[in-house]
Amino acid sequence: MNATPAGSEQEERAELDELRRLLPAGPVERQVLSPGRRSHHKDVLMQLIDRDHERNHADAPVRPRPRLPRPALVAGSVAVAVALAAGLTVGLGAGRGDGGTAARPGASSTAGGGGSRGAVVTLDRIAAVALRTDVEPVGDGQFVYVRSRGAGNEGVFDGPVVLGKMHERQVWFSQRQGPVTDVGLIREYGQDWPIEVGVPDGTDPKDAAVPAGFDRPTYAWLASLPTDPDALLKLLYADTRVEEGEDKDQEVFGRIGDLIGEQIMPSATAAAFYKATARIPGVTEVADAVDAVGRHGIAIAREDTRHGTRTEWIFDPGTLEYLGVRTVFSRDTERAEAGTVYDTSAVLERAVVDKSGQEPGERRRAGRS
Repeated sequence: MNATPAGSEQEERAELDELRRLLPAGPVERQVLSPGRRSHHKDVLMQLIDRDHERNHADAPVRPRPRLPRPALVAGSVAVAVALAAGLTVGLGAGRGDGGTAARPGASSTAGGGGSRGAVVTLDRIAAVALRTDVEPVGDGQFVYVRSRGAGNEGVFDGPVVLGKMHERQVWFSQRQGPVTDVGLIREYGQDWPIEVGVPDGTDPKDAAVPAGFDRPTYAWLASLPTDPDALLKLLYADTRVEEGEDKDQEVFGRIGDLIGEQIMPSATAAAFYKATARIPGVTEVADAVDAVGRHGIAIAREDTRHGTRTEWIFDPGTLEYLGVRTVFSRDTERAEAGTVYDTSAVLERAVVDKSGQEPGERRRAGRS
């Protein structure tokens, strides 16, 4: 067994204490961590697993570790599975009482209370395209399938950013409406990784199961949302909680990006999300952005000034079809220079299938005639 420096043990205990502090004191509740905190705890968990593996299985072959996908749903759910593998028990999401208070849309100071003029015009065009798109409804027992290619930061936690190797990922999202603990499946690095909700010891799985909602969206649930952009945005802000000092507008922008990036929804709902985005302060347009497979497009973006990064949703300049998303550093920081890519992903295929693990084959792709 390898010796572990005392400093490393102290750091590990400190990180574990912080993670334990997030655990609900009573029954498991839904939790929502801001993107920055989600990324922080993801990196911590992966490091703890690696340290444990190195100490206890020094001579054993190392299997590829599951990199956490970008979307909030998958990132949160897989983090739960990873935490359980590390000997931790984490409920899905964060308590409603922790962190920031509900903020009204347009709380940040931006001229006009919404996005830039260019972003508003482009989002209106994208919404019009979405509204004309024919989308086949997804059944309760089916799965939304997304195939993408991308890479994320694999550098040392809080150290210099090192973009990992580009690779393919397949995800199957369960469309079950009722509360479930089996959320879906990820196929990545040659292995299948279940997306599961952690069930703490002594807890009835039924009490830990998660119903359809913002943190586990389904087609039917998305179809139930208001299609009035103002009403939809108000609902998003009311459901979103952030920690003190975090940018709530950025978190709402990120949650919408999670939904449009890897979900299938009715055309009217998609259009409403794009129009709602235009009302978020600080949203801008980027004339040229490149996705993970090299496709150029225009981007709808927003800067997280606290972390010095900018998230860009990339669209085909001709068809305005969604291509992918990337996060780049918007200014020089201790971790990276301005322009450095932190993570990038390109959607290659999106479809509806009947079983988890099933690939579309010749099935007609969702949203295409």
